[in-house]
Amino acid sequence: MTAIHPLVSIVDDDESVRESLPDLVRELGFRAEAFSSAEQFLGSDIIEETDCLVLDVHMPGMTGPDLERELARRGQSIPIVFITAPRDEAVRPILLEGRAAGCLLKPFSDVALQKAIDFALEAD
Repeated sequence: MTAIHPLVSIVDDDESVRESLPDLVRELGFRAEAFSSAEQFLGSDIIEETDCLVLDVHMPGMTGPDLERELARRGQSIPIVFITAPRDEAVRPILLEGRAAGCLLKPFSDVALQKAIDFALEAD
C-alpha cells in the first residue's frame, strides 16, 4: 500500500508562478493544485483535501491575508506558507504573527520551499 502524498495548493495571480511552482512542488514529493485567485480556491472542492497552502500575499481582489482570515472564519485550519516579493520584507513579521507557518521572499530556492512546506505540515 502506498502512502498518499500531502496536497499543496498554490494560490498566485502570476501565471508564471502557477505554471512552474506546481512542478517544483511535485518534484519535492507532494501533490499540487494551482489557483489564480483566492476566490477560485474558495470556490473549489480542493479546500477539504489541502494539507498546506502556498499563498501569494498581494493579489487583485482577495489578498493572501484576506484568504487566511476567511479560512479562519470558516473554521478551516490549513497551514499557510506565504510567498511575496522582496520589497515586502517588512510585512513578513506581521504575516508570521498570524497563523502562517512561513513566509518566503520571491525568488526562493527549492530547499527553502521544501523546508517551509515540511515545517507547515509538521506544525499542523
